[in-house]
Amino acid sequence: KCGGIDKRTIEKFEKEAAELGKGSFKYAWVLDKLKAERERGITIDIALWKFETPKYYVTVIDAPGHRDFIKNMITGTSQA
Repeated sequence: KCGGIDKRTIEKFEKEAAELGKGSFKYAWVLDKLKAERERGITIDIALWKFETPKYYVTVIDAPGHRDFIKNMITGTSQA
């Protein structure tokens, strides 16, 4: 745990992902909030998650790579 996701949440994501036949996506669902993202297995909208370690400030950015969502990816990277 890096300070933001408890075990119960990951277990919930794991169960929901398995029900959709996407068991390996459980960690992706930490940032993929949209129903369409979870069902299709692609990132549609940008998501940011920030945390810090004793030594570093870390920002995780989940941005679309699919060609239909490049505009969202550019928006996400400009906010980094």
